[in-house]
Amino acid sequence: MDFSKRRHPGFALLAWAIAWGAMVSLEGRLDLANLAMGLVLASALSALWLPGWSSMLISAVAVLAFNWFFIPPKFTLTVDLHQNVLLLAALLLVNWIIAVLVIRQRHLTDEARNLATREARLRQWGDTLRDASDPVAHASALRSALQEATGNQVIVSVLHSLGQPMHDGTPVLVGEPDDQQRSGLVLCERDGRAIGAGSGRYDQLDDVYLPLRGRGITLGAALITGLKRHPDSEKLRSHLQALCDQMGSALHRSLMAAQEQQAREQAQLQATRNALLAAISHDYRTPLATIMGAASALQEQGDRLDINQRQRLAAGIVEESERLARLADNTLQLARLDAPGVSLRCDWESTEEIVGAVLRRVRSRPDGNRVGVWVEPYLPLLWCDAILISQLLENLLDNALKYSPSDLPVTLHARGDNGAVVLAVIDQGPGIAPAWHEKVFEAFQRGDTGPRALRAGGDRGAGVGLAVCRAIARAHHGCILLRSREEGGCMFECRLPLRGQGQLPPTSVPPETDQ
Repeated sequence: MDFSKRRHPGFALLAWAIAWGAMVSLEGRLDLANLAMGLVLASALSALWLPGWSSMLISAVAVLAFNWFFIPPKFTLTVDLHQNVLLLAALLLVNWIIAVLVIRQRHLTDEARNLATREARLRQWGDTLRDASDPVAHASALRSALQEATGNQVIVSVLHSLGQPMHDGTPVLVGEPDDQQRSGLVLCERDGRAIGAGSGRYDQLDDVYLPLRGRGITLGAALITGLKRHPDSEKLRSHLQALCDQMGSALHRSLMAAQEQQAREQAQLQATRNALLAAISHDYRTPLATIMGAASALQEQGDRLDINQRQRLAAGIVEESERLARLADNTLQLARLDAPGVSLRCDWESTEEIVGAVLRRVRSRPDGNRVGVWVEPYLPLLWCDAILISQLLENLLDNALKYSPSDLPVTLHARGDNGAVVLAVIDQGPGIAPAWHEKVFEAFQRGDTGPRALRAGGDRGAGVGLAVCRAIARAHHGCILLRSREEGGCMFECRLPLRGQGQLPPTSVPPETDQ
Protein backbone atom coordinates (compact mmCIF):
# COMPACT_ATOMS: atom_id res chain seq x y z
CA MET A 1 0.00 0.00 0.00
CA ASP A 2 1.31 3.45 -0.89
CA PHE A 3 0.66 5.38 2.33
CA SER A 4 2.43 8.49 1.10
CA LYS A 5 -0.32 9.18 -1.38
CA ARG A 6 -2.98 9.18 1.35
CA ARG A 7 -3.49 12.57 3.03
CA HIS A 8 -6.85 11.81 4.70
CA PRO A 9 -6.74 12.78 8.41
CA GLY A 10 -9.46 10.22 9.08
CA PHE A 11 -6.92 7.37 8.98
CA ALA A 12 -4.71 9.19 11.50
CA LEU A 13 -7.65 9.92 13.81
CA LEU A 14 -8.68 6.26 13.60
CA ALA A 15 -5.17 5.16 14.59
CA TRP A 16 -5.18 7.52 17.61
CA ALA A 17 -8.68 6.40 18.62
CA ILE A 18 -7.67 2.71 18.54
CA ALA A 19 -4.52 3.46 20.51
CA TRP A 20 -6.39 5.40 23.20
CA GLY A 21 -9.06 2.74 23.45
CA ALA A 22 -6.41 0.07 23.93
CA MET A 23 -4.61 2.12 26.60
CA VAL A 24 -7.85 2.73 28.54
CA SER A 25 -8.83 -0.93 28.42
CA LEU A 26 -5.35 -2.07 29.51
CA GLU A 27 -4.90 0.47 32.30
CA GLY A 28 -4.16 -1.34 35.57
CA ARG A 29 -2.95 -4.46 33.77
CA LEU A 30 0.12 -2.84 32.22
CA ASP A 31 2.59 -0.39 33.68
CA LEU A 32 3.00 3.16 32.34
CA ALA A 33 6.00 2.31 30.14
CA ASN A 34 4.10 -0.40 28.29
CA LEU A 35 1.00 1.78 27.93
CA ALA A 36 3.20 4.48 26.44
CA MET A 37 4.06 2.10 23.56
CA GLY A 38 0.52 2.65 22.33
CA LEU A 39 1.30 6.36 21.90
CA VAL A 40 4.51 5.55 20.00
CA LEU A 41 2.65 3.20 17.66
CA ALA A 42 -0.20 5.68 17.07
CA SER A 43 2.30 8.50 16.41
CA ALA A 44 4.18 6.39 13.84
CA LEU A 45 0.95 5.40 12.06
CA SER A 46 -0.54 8.89 12.03
CA ALA A 47 2.68 10.28 10.51
CA LEU A 48 1.91 8.24 7.38
CA TRP A 49 -1.19 10.34 6.66
CA LEU A 50 -0.69 13.71 8.36
CA PRO A 51 1.50 16.65 7.33
CA GLY A 52 4.74 17.04 9.30
CA TRP A 53 3.80 19.96 11.54
CA SER A 54 0.38 18.54 12.45
CA SER A 55 1.84 15.10 13.23
CA MET A 56 4.38 16.58 15.66
CA LEU A 57 1.74 18.85 17.24
CA ILE A 58 -0.67 15.97 17.77
CA SER A 59 2.16 13.88 19.27
CA ALA A 60 2.88 16.66 21.78
CA VAL A 61 -0.83 16.97 22.68
CA ALA A 62 -1.03 13.18 23.05
CA VAL A 63 1.90 13.20 25.52
CA LEU A 64 0.18 15.90 27.59
CA ALA A 65 -3.06 13.92 27.53
CA PHE A 66 -1.18 10.79 28.64
CA ASN A 67 0.16 12.77 31.58
CA TRP A 68 -3.35 14.06 32.38
CA PHE A 69 -5.16 10.71 32.28
CA PHE A 70 -2.57 8.09 33.29
CA ILE A 71 0.35 9.53 35.26
CA PRO A 72 -0.26 10.20 38.98
CA PRO A 73 -1.60 12.48 40.18
CA LYS A 74 -4.26 12.02 37.50
CA PHE A 75 -6.17 14.88 35.92
CA THR A 76 -3.29 17.26 36.55
CA LEU A 77 -0.15 18.14 34.64
CA THR A 78 2.09 17.68 37.67
CA VAL A 79 4.24 14.57 38.08
CA ASP A 80 5.04 12.95 41.41
CA LEU A 81 7.88 10.66 40.42
CA HIS A 82 10.98 11.86 38.58
CA GLN A 83 11.12 8.72 36.44
CA ASN A 84 7.71 9.62 35.03
CA VAL A 85 9.09 13.00 33.94
CA LEU A 86 11.83 11.14 32.10
CA LEU A 87 9.21 8.82 30.60
CA LEU A 88 7.18 11.76 29.27
CA ALA A 89 10.24 13.50 27.85
CA ALA A 90 11.48 10.31 26.19
CA LEU A 91 7.98 9.63 24.90
CA LEU A 92 7.71 13.07 23.33
CA LEU A 93 11.22 12.86 21.85
CA VAL A 94 10.66 9.36 20.41
CA ASN A 95 7.32 10.41 18.90
CA TRP A 96 8.92 13.41 17.24
CA ILE A 97 11.88 11.37 15.94
CA ILE A 98 9.53 8.76 14.48
CA ALA A 99 7.38 11.48 12.91
CA VAL A 100 10.43 13.18 11.40
CA LEU A 101 11.79 9.88 9.98
CA VAL A 102 8.42 8.85 8.53
CA ILE A 103 7.88 12.29 7.04
CA ARG A 104 11.40 12.28 5.57
CA GLN A 105 10.87 8.83 4.08
CA ARG A 106 7.56 9.96 2.67
CA HIS A 107 9.26 12.99 1.15
CA LEU A 108 11.96 10.82 -0.41
CA THR A 109 9.28 8.53 -1.83
CA ASP A 110 7.49 11.50 -3.35
CA GLU A 111 10.78 12.72 -4.84
CA ALA A 112 11.50 9.31 -6.35
CA ARG A 113 7.99 9.13 -7.76
CA ASN A 114 8.25 12.61 -9.26
CA LEU A 115 11.65 11.76 -10.74
CA ALA A 116 10.27 8.56 -12.29
CA THR A 117 7.30 10.49 -13.68
CA ARG A 118 9.60 13.10 -15.22
CA GLU A 119 11.86 10.45 -16.72
CA ALA A 120 8.85 8.67 -18.21
CA ARG A 121 7.58 11.98 -19.59
CA LEU A 122 10.99 12.73 -21.16
CA ARG A 123 11.12 9.24 -22.67
CA GLN A 124 7.57 9.51 -24.02
CA TRP A 125 8.31 12.99 -25.37
CA GLY A 126 11.44 11.69 -27.11
CA ASP A 127 9.41 8.89 -28.71
CA THR A 128 6.85 11.45 -29.90
CA LEU A 129 9.56 13.59 -31.49
CA ARG A 130 11.47 10.74 -33.09
CA ASP A 131 9.45 10.53 -36.30
CA ALA A 132 7.57 13.85 -36.21
CA SER A 133 8.46 16.52 -38.77
CA ASP A 134 5.72 19.16 -38.59
CA PRO A 135 6.68 22.10 -36.32
CA VAL A 136 3.03 22.90 -35.55
CA ALA A 137 2.48 19.32 -34.33
CA HIS A 138 5.70 19.59 -32.34
CA ALA A 139 4.57 22.83 -30.71
CA SER A 140 1.16 21.42 -29.77
CA ALA A 141 2.72 18.30 -28.29
CA LEU A 142 5.27 20.36 -26.35
CA ARG A 143 2.55 22.58 -24.95
CA SER A 144 0.64 19.50 -23.75
CA ALA A 145 3.77 18.03 -22.14
CA LEU A 146 4.63 21.28 -20.30
CA GLN A 147 1.06 21.76 -19.10
CA GLU A 148 0.98 18.18 -17.83
CA ALA A 149 4.23 18.74 -15.93
CA THR A 150 3.22 22.05 -14.29
CA GLY A 151 -0.55 22.30 -14.38
CA ASN A 152 -0.12 25.90 -15.61
CA GLN A 153 -1.02 27.57 -18.88
CA VAL A 154 1.70 27.33 -21.55
CA ILE A 155 2.36 29.22 -24.81
CA VAL A 156 4.84 27.87 -27.38
CA SER A 157 6.49 29.78 -30.22
CA VAL A 158 8.42 27.98 -33.01
CA LEU A 159 10.60 30.51 -34.77
CA HIS A 160 11.34 28.77 -38.07
CA SER A 161 9.09 26.71 -40.31
CA LEU A 162 10.78 23.62 -41.63
CA GLY A 163 11.97 23.84 -45.20
CA GLN A 164 11.87 27.66 -45.14
CA PRO A 165 14.83 30.06 -44.99
CA MET A 166 16.04 30.69 -41.47
CA HIS A 167 15.13 33.95 -39.74
CA ASP A 168 12.06 34.25 -41.95
CA GLY A 169 10.28 36.13 -39.17
CA THR A 170 7.12 34.00 -39.21
CA PRO A 171 6.90 32.17 -35.86
CA VAL A 172 4.31 29.47 -35.27
CA LEU A 173 2.39 30.27 -32.08
CA VAL A 174 0.39 27.76 -30.04
CA GLY A 175 -1.60 29.82 -27.56
CA GLU A 176 -2.63 33.46 -27.40
CA PRO A 177 0.07 35.63 -25.78
CA ASP A 178 -0.50 39.29 -24.96
CA ASP A 179 1.92 41.99 -26.11
CA GLN A 180 4.20 41.67 -23.07
CA GLN A 181 4.36 37.88 -23.36
CA ARG A 182 5.01 38.13 -27.09
CA SER A 183 7.94 40.47 -26.39
CA GLY A 184 9.30 38.03 -23.81
CA LEU A 185 9.11 35.17 -26.29
CA VAL A 186 10.96 37.20 -28.92
CA LEU A 187 13.68 38.17 -26.41
CA CYS A 188 14.11 34.58 -25.27
CA GLU A 189 14.33 33.37 -28.89
CA ARG A 190 16.86 36.05 -29.76
CA ASP A 191 19.17 35.53 -26.77
CA GLY A 192 18.75 31.77 -26.40
CA ARG A 193 18.57 32.13 -22.59
CA ALA A 194 15.83 31.59 -20.01
CA ILE A 195 13.93 34.60 -18.66
CA GLY A 196 11.86 34.93 -15.49
CA ALA A 197 11.82 33.78 -11.88
CA GLY A 198 14.96 31.89 -10.88
CA SER A 199 16.76 32.47 -14.18
CA GLY A 200 18.88 35.44 -13.10
CA ARG A 201 17.15 37.65 -15.67
CA TYR A 202 13.95 39.52 -14.77
CA ASP A 203 13.52 37.46 -11.58
CA GLN A 204 10.57 39.64 -10.52
CA LEU A 205 8.38 37.98 -13.18
CA ASP A 206 6.00 35.24 -12.14
CA ASP A 207 6.23 33.67 -15.60
CA VAL A 208 9.23 31.79 -17.01
CA TYR A 209 10.41 31.82 -20.64
CA LEU A 210 12.49 28.80 -21.74
CA PRO A 211 14.36 28.62 -25.10
CA LEU A 212 14.00 25.72 -27.56
CA ARG A 213 17.70 25.09 -28.06
CA GLY A 214 19.20 23.05 -30.85
CA ARG A 215 22.91 22.65 -31.51
CA GLY A 216 24.19 26.20 -31.56
CA ILE A 217 20.80 27.63 -32.54
CA THR A 218 17.54 28.64 -30.84
CA LEU A 219 14.42 27.61 -32.74
CA GLY A 220 11.71 29.01 -30.49
CA ALA A 221 10.62 29.58 -26.90
CA ALA A 222 8.05 28.34 -24.39
CA LEU A 223 6.21 30.47 -21.81
CA ILE A 224 5.07 28.82 -18.55
CA THR A 225 2.74 31.21 -16.75
CA GLY A 226 2.92 31.52 -12.94
CA LEU A 227 5.77 29.04 -12.51
CA LYS A 228 7.22 31.16 -9.68
CA ARG A 229 4.24 30.23 -7.51
CA HIS A 230 4.64 26.49 -8.13
CA PRO A 231 5.76 24.71 -4.91
CA ASP A 232 8.43 22.73 -6.75
CA SER A 233 9.48 25.39 -9.26
CA GLU A 234 13.25 25.15 -8.66
CA LYS A 235 13.50 21.39 -9.28
CA LEU A 236 10.88 21.48 -12.01
CA ARG A 237 12.74 24.08 -14.08
CA SER A 238 15.52 21.70 -15.23
CA HIS A 239 12.90 19.14 -16.28
CA LEU A 240 11.00 21.73 -18.28
CA GLN A 241 14.20 22.93 -19.95
CA ALA A 242 15.03 19.33 -20.88
CA LEU A 243 11.64 19.00 -22.59
CA CYS A 244 12.27 22.25 -24.48
CA ASP A 245 15.78 21.15 -25.45
CA GLN A 246 14.42 17.89 -26.85
CA MET A 247 12.01 19.94 -28.91
CA GLY A 248 14.80 22.22 -30.12
CA SER A 249 16.99 19.26 -31.06
CA ALA A 250 14.15 17.59 -32.96
CA LEU A 251 13.39 20.81 -34.85
CA HIS A 252 17.09 21.24 -35.61
CA ARG A 253 17.34 17.68 -36.97
CA SER A 254 14.23 18.20 -39.09
CA LEU A 255 15.56 21.53 -40.35
CA MET A 256 18.90 19.93 -41.23
CA ALA A 257 17.10 17.06 -42.97
CA ALA A 258 15.04 19.53 -45.01
CA GLN A 259 18.15 21.49 -45.94
CA GLU A 260 19.95 18.25 -46.80
CA GLN A 261 17.06 17.21 -49.04
CA GLN A 262 17.09 20.61 -50.69
CA ALA A 263 20.85 20.39 -51.24
CA ARG A 264 20.43 16.87 -52.67
CA GLU A 265 17.78 18.10 -55.08
CA GLN A 266 19.98 21.01 -56.10
CA ALA A 267 22.88 18.62 -56.67
CA GLN A 268 20.63 16.37 -58.73
CA LEU A 269 19.48 19.30 -60.82
CA GLN A 270 23.07 20.43 -61.27
CA ALA A 271 24.09 16.92 -62.33
CA THR A 272 21.24 16.88 -64.84
CA ARG A 273 22.34 20.25 -66.19
CA ASN A 274 25.90 19.02 -66.53
CA ALA A 275 24.71 15.89 -68.31
CA LEU A 276 22.57 17.99 -70.64
CA LEU A 277 25.54 20.17 -71.48
CA ALA A 278 27.65 17.06 -72.14
CA ALA A 279 24.95 15.62 -74.39
CA ILE A 280 24.53 18.88 -76.27
CA SER A 281 28.28 19.27 -76.76
CA HIS A 282 28.76 15.68 -77.99
CA ASP A 283 25.63 13.83 -79.10
CA TYR A 284 23.85 16.79 -80.67
CA ARG A 285 26.89 17.60 -82.77
CA THR A 286 26.57 14.60 -85.13
CA PRO A 287 23.03 15.28 -86.43
CA LEU A 288 23.75 19.00 -86.58
CA ALA A 289 26.88 18.34 -88.65
CA THR A 290 24.89 16.12 -91.01
CA ILE A 291 22.14 18.70 -91.37
CA MET A 292 24.62 21.51 -91.94
CA GLY A 293 26.59 19.46 -94.50
CA ALA A 294 23.51 18.48 -96.49
CA ALA A 295 22.04 21.98 -96.38
CA SER A 296 25.38 23.49 -97.42
CA ALA A 297 25.62 21.07 -100.35
CA LEU A 298 22.10 21.98 -101.49
CA GLN A 299 22.86 25.67 -101.18
CA GLU A 300 26.24 25.71 -102.87
CA GLN A 301 26.00 22.82 -105.34
CA GLY A 302 22.29 22.48 -105.91
CA ASP A 303 22.53 23.38 -109.58
CA ARG A 304 25.09 20.66 -110.24
CA LEU A 305 23.18 17.89 -108.41
CA ASP A 306 20.58 15.70 -110.04
CA ILE A 307 17.15 15.18 -108.61
CA ASN A 308 18.03 11.91 -106.81
CA GLN A 309 21.03 13.47 -105.07
CA ARG A 310 18.97 16.43 -103.93
CA GLN A 311 16.24 14.12 -102.61
CA ARG A 312 18.80 12.04 -100.67
CA LEU A 313 20.26 15.19 -99.11
CA ALA A 314 16.80 16.50 -98.27
CA ALA A 315 15.80 13.13 -96.80
CA GLY A 316 18.97 13.15 -94.71
CA ILE A 317 18.12 16.61 -93.41
CA VAL A 318 14.61 15.48 -92.46
CA GLU A 319 15.84 12.25 -90.84
CA GLU A 320 18.55 13.95 -88.81
CA SER A 321 16.17 16.76 -87.86
CA GLU A 322 13.67 14.19 -86.57
CA ARG A 323 16.47 12.44 -84.71
CA LEU A 324 17.58 15.73 -83.20
CA ALA A 325 13.99 16.59 -82.25
CA ARG A 326 13.54 13.20 -80.52
CA LEU A 327 16.83 13.67 -78.69
CA ALA A 328 15.81 17.14 -77.55
CA ASP A 329 12.36 15.93 -76.45
CA ASN A 330 13.84 13.05 -74.48
CA THR A 331 16.46 15.23 -72.82
CA LEU A 332 13.97 17.94 -71.82
CA GLN A 333 11.45 15.33 -70.66
CA LEU A 334 14.09 13.66 -68.53
CA ALA A 335 14.96 16.97 -66.89
CA ARG A 336 11.27 17.70 -66.23
CA LEU A 337 10.42 14.28 -64.80
CA ASP A 338 13.48 14.21 -62.54
CA ALA A 339 12.55 17.59 -61.05
CA PRO A 340 10.77 17.42 -57.64
CA GLY A 341 7.02 17.98 -57.54
CA VAL A 342 6.38 17.09 -61.19
CA SER A 343 2.69 16.89 -62.13
CA LEU A 344 1.20 14.76 -64.90
CA ARG A 345 -1.80 15.51 -67.11
CA CYS A 346 -3.58 12.22 -66.50
CA ASP A 347 -6.93 11.07 -67.83
CA TRP A 348 -8.68 7.80 -68.58
CA GLU A 349 -7.04 6.56 -71.78
CA SER A 350 -7.57 3.55 -74.05
CA THR A 351 -4.51 1.33 -74.43
CA GLU A 352 -5.57 0.39 -77.98
CA GLU A 353 -5.74 4.04 -79.05
CA ILE A 354 -2.33 4.86 -77.56
CA VAL A 355 -0.75 1.84 -79.26
CA GLY A 356 -2.48 2.65 -82.55
CA ALA A 357 -1.27 6.25 -82.56
CA VAL A 358 2.30 5.16 -81.79
CA LEU A 359 2.17 2.50 -84.51
CA ARG A 360 1.07 5.03 -87.15
CA ARG A 361 3.95 7.36 -86.33
CA VAL A 362 6.56 4.59 -86.18
CA ARG A 363 5.46 3.02 -89.47
CA SER A 364 5.92 6.36 -91.22
CA ARG A 365 9.69 5.90 -90.77
CA PRO A 366 11.78 4.04 -93.37
CA ASP A 367 12.15 0.88 -91.23
CA GLY A 368 8.84 1.17 -89.37
CA ASN A 369 7.18 -1.63 -91.35
CA ARG A 370 9.14 -4.14 -89.27
CA VAL A 371 7.01 -3.35 -86.24
CA GLY A 372 4.17 -5.74 -85.43
CA VAL A 373 1.54 -5.31 -82.70
CA TRP A 374 -0.13 -7.85 -80.44
CA VAL A 375 -2.90 -6.32 -78.26
CA GLU A 376 -5.07 -8.25 -75.83
CA PRO A 377 -8.76 -7.41 -76.29
CA TYR A 378 -10.89 -5.69 -73.65
CA LEU A 379 -7.98 -4.10 -71.84
CA PRO A 380 -9.16 -1.70 -69.11
CA LEU A 381 -8.69 2.04 -69.33
CA LEU A 382 -5.43 3.45 -68.05
CA TRP A 383 -5.22 6.51 -65.77
CA CYS A 384 -2.17 8.05 -67.41
CA ASP A 385 -0.62 10.89 -69.38
CA ALA A 386 -1.17 9.65 -72.95
CA ILE A 387 1.60 11.85 -74.40
CA LEU A 388 4.17 10.44 -71.97
CA ILE A 389 3.10 6.82 -72.49
CA SER A 390 3.29 7.35 -76.25
CA GLN A 391 6.80 8.75 -75.86
CA LEU A 392 7.76 5.74 -73.75
CA LEU A 393 6.60 3.31 -76.45
CA GLU A 394 8.24 5.29 -79.25
CA ASN A 395 11.54 5.31 -77.38
CA LEU A 396 11.38 1.56 -76.81
CA LEU A 397 10.51 0.90 -80.45
CA ASP A 398 13.18 3.30 -81.71
CA ASN A 399 15.74 1.55 -79.51
CA ALA A 400 14.67 -1.89 -80.76
CA LEU A 401 14.75 -0.83 -84.43
CA LYS A 402 18.16 0.77 -83.99
CA TYR A 403 19.86 -2.22 -82.33
CA SER A 404 18.29 -5.13 -84.23
CA PRO A 405 19.04 -6.39 -87.73
CA SER A 406 17.08 -4.64 -90.46
CA ASP A 407 15.54 -7.91 -91.74
CA LEU A 408 14.12 -9.08 -88.39
CA PRO A 409 10.79 -7.96 -86.88
CA VAL A 410 10.13 -5.97 -83.71
CA THR A 411 6.93 -6.69 -81.76
CA LEU A 412 4.90 -4.55 -79.39
CA HIS A 413 2.75 -6.49 -76.89
CA ALA A 414 -0.01 -5.06 -74.66
CA ARG A 415 -1.70 -7.34 -72.12
CA GLY A 416 -3.23 -7.39 -68.66
CA ASP A 417 -1.54 -9.08 -65.70
CA ASN A 418 -2.56 -9.05 -62.02
CA GLY A 419 -3.94 -5.54 -61.72
CA ALA A 420 -1.59 -3.98 -64.24
CA VAL A 421 -1.27 -3.37 -67.96
CA VAL A 422 2.00 -4.68 -69.37
CA LEU A 423 3.51 -2.98 -72.44
CA ALA A 424 6.40 -5.02 -73.86
CA VAL A 425 8.70 -4.38 -76.84
CA ILE A 426 10.52 -7.47 -78.12
CA ASP A 427 13.40 -7.49 -80.59
CA GLN A 428 15.71 -10.14 -82.01
CA GLY A 429 18.92 -8.17 -81.81
CA PRO A 430 22.25 -9.08 -80.18
CA GLY A 431 20.92 -8.54 -76.66
CA ILE A 432 22.48 -6.66 -73.77
CA ALA A 433 25.02 -8.02 -71.30
CA PRO A 434 23.43 -8.92 -67.91
CA ALA A 435 25.71 -6.45 -66.12
CA TRP A 436 24.01 -3.64 -68.05
CA HIS A 437 20.40 -4.61 -67.33
CA GLU A 438 20.14 -1.87 -64.69
CA LYS A 439 22.74 0.59 -65.95
CA VAL A 440 21.06 0.88 -69.34
CA PHE A 441 18.20 2.84 -67.70
CA GLU A 442 20.56 5.47 -66.29
CA ALA A 443 20.86 8.79 -68.08
CA PHE A 444 23.58 9.02 -70.74
CA GLN A 445 24.52 5.35 -70.41
CA ARG A 446 24.71 3.10 -73.48
CA GLY A 447 24.40 -0.64 -73.06
CA ASP A 448 27.20 -2.99 -74.03
CA THR A 449 25.74 -4.83 -77.03
CA GLY A 450 28.99 -5.82 -78.67
CA PRO A 451 30.04 -5.56 -82.32
CA ARG A 452 26.95 -7.40 -83.64
CA ALA A 453 24.86 -4.32 -83.00
CA LEU A 454 27.24 -2.16 -84.98
CA ARG A 455 27.20 -4.62 -87.87
CA ALA A 456 23.41 -4.58 -87.67
CA GLY A 457 23.44 -0.88 -88.25
CA GLY A 458 22.95 0.17 -84.63
CA ASP A 459 23.82 3.84 -84.26
CA ARG A 460 24.79 4.57 -80.70
CA GLY A 461 22.52 7.31 -79.39
CA ALA A 462 22.78 9.82 -76.57
CA GLY A 463 21.68 7.39 -73.86
CA VAL A 464 18.58 9.29 -72.69
CA GLY A 465 15.73 7.33 -74.31
CA LEU A 466 15.62 4.46 -71.81
CA ALA A 467 16.23 6.84 -68.91
CA VAL A 468 13.16 8.79 -70.00
CA CYS A 469 11.20 5.52 -70.21
CA ARG A 470 12.04 4.66 -66.62
CA ALA A 471 11.22 8.20 -65.45
CA ILE A 472 7.82 8.03 -67.21
CA ALA A 473 7.05 4.60 -65.72
CA ARG A 474 7.96 5.75 -62.20
CA ALA A 475 5.92 8.93 -62.60
CA HIS A 476 2.91 6.63 -63.22
CA HIS A 477 3.84 4.49 -60.15
CA GLY A 478 4.94 1.70 -62.48
CA CYS A 479 8.24 0.08 -63.39
CA ILE A 480 10.20 -1.00 -66.44
CA LEU A 481 12.41 -4.09 -66.70
CA LEU A 482 14.83 -5.51 -69.22
CA ARG A 483 14.67 -9.28 -69.79
CA SER A 484 16.92 -11.41 -71.97
CA ARG A 485 15.23 -13.87 -74.34
CA GLU A 486 16.39 -17.43 -74.88
CA GLU A 487 15.74 -17.03 -78.61
CA GLY A 488 18.01 -13.98 -78.64
CA GLY A 489 17.34 -10.30 -78.31
CA CYS A 490 15.73 -8.29 -75.52
CA MET A 491 12.29 -7.67 -74.06
CA PHE A 492 11.63 -4.31 -72.40
CA GLU A 493 8.56 -4.73 -70.19
CA CYS A 494 6.72 -1.75 -68.67
CA ARG A 495 4.09 -2.45 -65.98
CA LEU A 496 1.51 0.29 -65.35
CA PRO A 497 -0.80 -0.30 -62.36
CA LEU A 498 -4.56 -0.07 -62.79
CA ARG A 499 -6.67 2.18 -60.61
CA GLY A 500 -10.32 3.12 -60.15
CA GLN A 501 -12.52 1.73 -62.84
CA GLY A 502 -9.75 -0.28 -64.53
CA GLN A 503 -10.40 -4.05 -64.25
CA LEU A 504 -9.05 -6.95 -66.20
CA PRO A 505 -11.44 -9.12 -68.24
CA PRO A 506 -12.91 -12.06 -66.27
CA THR A 507 -12.00 -14.67 -68.87
CA SER A 508 -9.17 -15.04 -71.32
CA VAL A 509 -9.93 -14.20 -74.94
CA PRO A 510 -7.76 -15.29 -77.89
CA PRO A 511 -5.44 -12.41 -78.77
CA GLU A 512 -5.81 -10.33 -81.87
CA THR A 513 -2.76 -9.69 -84.01
CA ASP A 514 -2.21 -6.69 -86.21
CA GLN A 515 0.74 -7.19 -88.50
